[in-house]
Amino acid sequence: MKYIALATVCLCIAGQASAQSQTQSGYRVSRASTPPKIDGVLDDATWASVVPMPTGEWKSYNPNRGDDMPQAYRTEVRIVYDDRNIYFAFHCFDNEPEKIRTNVARRDSSFSDDWIAISLDSAATGQAAYHLFTNPSASQMDALNTSASGEQFDADMVWFSGARTTADGYIVELQIPLQTLRFSAADLVPMNLVFFRKVSRIGYSYSWPEMLPGQWVFDRPSRLVFENLKPRRLVEVLPSVTYSVNQQRESPSRWGSGADAFNVGASGKFGVTSGVTLDATVNPDFSQVESDAFQITVNQRFPVFFSEKRPFFMEGIGLFNIAGTGGDSNMRTAVHTRRIVDPIYGSKLTGTIGKTAFGVLNAVDESPTPPFTSNGEPFDVPNKVTTVARVSHGLRRSDYVGGILTHTNNDGRDNLVAGGDVSLRFSKHSVNASFLGSRTSGSNVGTHTGSTAQATYSYATRRWFTLTQAEHYDRNFSMETAFFNRVGFSTVWTYAEVNFYPKSKWLQRIYPFVFARGGRDRIQDGNEELIHAGIRLRVTRQGFFNISQSRGHEPWRATRYAIGRDFNINGNMQTLRWLFLSGSVNRGPAIFYGDTNHFQGRSQSVSIGATIQANQHFSLGSDFFRTRFWRPSSGEQIYAINIVNARTTYQFDKHFLVRVLGRYDSSQLRLLTDFLASYEFVPGTVAHVGYGALFEKGYDDVSNDFQQINRGLFLKASYLRRF
Repeated sequence: MKYIALATVCLCIAGQASAQSQTQSGYRVSRASTPPKIDGVLDDATWASVVPMPTGEWKSYNPNRGDDMPQAYRTEVRIVYDDRNIYFAFHCFDNEPEKIRTNVARRDSSFSDDWIAISLDSAATGQAAYHLFTNPSASQMDALNTSASGEQFDADMVWFSGARTTADGYIVELQIPLQTLRFSAADLVPMNLVFFRKVSRIGYSYSWPEMLPGQWVFDRPSRLVFENLKPRRLVEVLPSVTYSVNQQRESPSRWGSGADAFNVGASGKFGVTSGVTLDATVNPDFSQVESDAFQITVNQRFPVFFSEKRPFFMEGIGLFNIAGTGGDSNMRTAVHTRRIVDPIYGSKLTGTIGKTAFGVLNAVDESPTPPFTSNGEPFDVPNKVTTVARVSHGLRRSDYVGGILTHTNNDGRDNLVAGGDVSLRFSKHSVNASFLGSRTSGSNVGTHTGSTAQATYSYATRRWFTLTQAEHYDRNFSMETAFFNRVGFSTVWTYAEVNFYPKSKWLQRIYPFVFARGGRDRIQDGNEELIHAGIRLRVTRQGFFNISQSRGHEPWRATRYAIGRDFNINGNMQTLRWLFLSGSVNRGPAIFYGDTNHFQGRSQSVSIGATIQANQHFSLGSDFFRTRFWRPSSGEQIYAINIVNARTTYQFDKHFLVRVLGRYDSSQLRLLTDFLASYEFVPGTVAHVGYGALFEKGYDDVSNDFQQINRGLFLKASYLRRF
């Protein structure tokens, strides 16, 4: 099946092989005779010879659209390139430099700071762009942005940054290797570009060029032009070594023998052409560096989502998503790679040819412990094979039409899904739609077919925003690569808000809103409806507050129950430069989702969170969540669950950190502790040492104290080598 998917993609892109990028007028970037030093100081002869790029007026895009950037925050940009890299230099002026917020932090952890960023569409197709953010301490954040999925911060790219604060603001320098970018060689190479800047203390983010309401980076970018720029073929290998040892407690007074594991794996990339890359991995490392946070799993109707954390699958996964997913949609993502549990090997072929982008993902997942026959003899189960093929063709700007094919085969169960999607923007209006059909067969399940379809419309101006989506899922629809909540229903929902901008130093935006949903659940045999309305506020210091109420009904096991919230209050704010606070409280009718013992109940949830940034290197974060559920007819409390997540980090520099986690879940009476020392020179070249322990209360049924029931140590090292 994987070869069929590959052939399908190749046929789709063959017709685009002769497409050539059309060079349009834009800013001609100067070639550097000597590369600048990336240290946050603009004293290089290269920068002295380059005049700032004419950018014009920067405009806000968050929390308000279209406000002028104050002259006190003016930004100068310089760009040069050579045969190996593209270099950016930013002089970010600030009339109160002592109020600039910056911290030395691990990757993707500095969004509450001041920062400067670029969106670089290196292929100039309007379908994918690299988003690179840097704060005044040179801490990095990066994402791959696509038309279908938006910003995906899962992947980490290789690039370099230097920064420092100055008497008149701060300076940031970027170095982007040409091996990191995808583009085609030409006498004049165009790339699309948007700049962003955030001023933390006022909570505003600005861009140039301006992003109008309802538009994003692909709609009105600036254009860079490079003369005689040639891509450098990407060839890299990433060997990794992991050692772990784990012990389980056999009895209150005895530990079992340690079970250790030594793992050697390797991944690699090969640039087939300047725009097509082949990734492969053998025995990939599934590092324990990031562990799943405790979540409420009691009385949950829908499955709990856990993010992908494995590097091979995280990189570029947004390219495989389709329109109309995420947010309030039933389907969160069409390709959720955590369904690939323990792969033996995997491969990805991704790239662009002209305005056509494509991707093929294959993975062979090792079968679990083999089952046994009635005579106690083990028998083999075929490994699970997963194939995903995705192709999209850019129309104008960020508009596209695409197709997707997924196939999984596991233990005689075969699941095939095929479909397409389209996304179009018309100034203030945008529409997208998708359709998927599935066929599932197997000796134990028979053959079933089903389909799903959705259509979405949005309208956005500075004053108004509305989004409406219609969804339909057949009872027998199945997509084993996707993450979605349910099947067998049809629904329509809409969200609308109106925005007011008071002339106030602290209150930035007021927007009343309403959300309404109605539909039919054919599996639970009933109609459902919900109306959620309230008011939201945006204030200075990155503050957000919401006050709302909701009312509705939902069927469960052919019984109609009330749902909603009598009140819902939540908010967060950078209260002080070193203190970020968040909290929420809500209460209202709810359902106890038992298969047979189901009833009308009421729930109440409270959460409190705080992050203390004592200095640029040390941070302490803690979150407390409590939820209660009771039967209103008798006042009986069914459950009360407390969850605490605490995280302490000391970041010596942007490469080396020490982190301690503590997590408590009262529903399982368990406490998890975790220690990590981590060094990352660049993504891929890393070394980690970690130790974790799990404690359980009342383990021995005699003492009510916490007792350690599991402990483990792991060490990992990997090295990225580019040729």
